[in-house]
Amino acid sequence: MMPNDLPPWHAVHQQTHRWVEAGCFEAMAHDLRAILRLAAGRNAPSAVILDGRIMQSTPESGARAGYDGHKRRKGSKVHAAVDTLGHLLALKITPANERERAQVADLARDVQEVTGESVQVAFVDQGYTGEQPATDAAQGIRLAVIKLQEAKRGFILLPRRWVVERSFGWAARFRRLARDYERLAPTLAGLHWLAFACLMLNSLFR
Repeated sequence: MMPNDLPPWHAVHQQTHRWVEAGCFEAMAHDLRAILRLAAGRNAPSAVILDGRIMQSTPESGARAGYDGHKRRKGSKVHAAVDTLGHLLALKITPANERERAQVADLARDVQEVTGESVQVAFVDQGYTGEQPATDAAQGIRLAVIKLQEAKRGFILLPRRWVVERSFGWAARFRRLARDYERLAPTLAGLHWLAFACLMLNSLFR
């Protein structure tokens, strides 16, 4: 449902797709991130956190959905790289059956492109272990795997890793990103950039 004071839905839909295809929301997020880091007295990021989350599929997205046997869920997987403040740097959408470690090369390339190759280390979980992810990240980036304790009880807050989980929680607050309602993966990615741009804009004027 759209508010009554907006134009007809097809006009809004068409214009939104134009902005997504032009990368407007992505550019907004990058500019706002730079402003917020400057306001916090920080330079270009030297560290990032990588992770992925699964968005459950719907009839609209079912054609490109995959099944993750570990999580036992069908849908799309959002692979993200955020800075240490939780701001989005790079994003990739794949079917849920695609492994996180296979996306390291693309995320590392995009991160270095938007930061001017300032990133030196990426904090990841145990899903990124192995020689291939470390090789894929070797664009000036070193993978630092944060491991769980061997004997654990209940929830454990992992150093650095909690930042990206918080960012995913921020995105899930937007009803359109609670599940995968989009037919096209680029639209889903564009809405993530829009969500993070809105979050950063809100924190800028808080």
